[in-house]
Amino acid sequence: MQDTPKAFDPDKRKFLSSIAHGSIFFSTTLLSVGVPIAVSFLSDDPVVKENAKESINFHFNVWFWAAIIGGVVGVLSFITLGLLGVVLFPIVAAGFLLHWGLTVWAISHCLGNPDQPFRYPFIFRLI
Repeated sequence: MQDTPKAFDPDKRKFLSSIAHGSIFFSTTLLSVGVPIAVSFLSDDPVVKENAKESINFHFNVWFWAAIIGGVVGVLSFITLGLLGVVLFPIVAAGFLLHWGLTVWAISHCLGNPDQPFRYPFIFRLI
């Protein structure tokens, strides 16, 4: 007798995957990574687990690049008495737009195609 694959609730899959990816909007709290970690532990759905893992990796990427860009802009602004900070502001703004845009893309993917995990482009994956 063959085992039949377990069916997962698509609405629950959409919700949990979207929550895992959407938690990045609160990334400045550093506690936001706890949401995809909790989702990963609480769900037995393999797609939800993959989305949670990808969200955790995205958190690490956002924090890494924010530290690099923020540090460089901060140091250069200090050295130039704030003048270069004004010039580099568009780079920081573009970083936020990229961060939010990728997150919106991930959430829309999870809602539109719940049976396939989302993969962020151009990130390094620690997990």
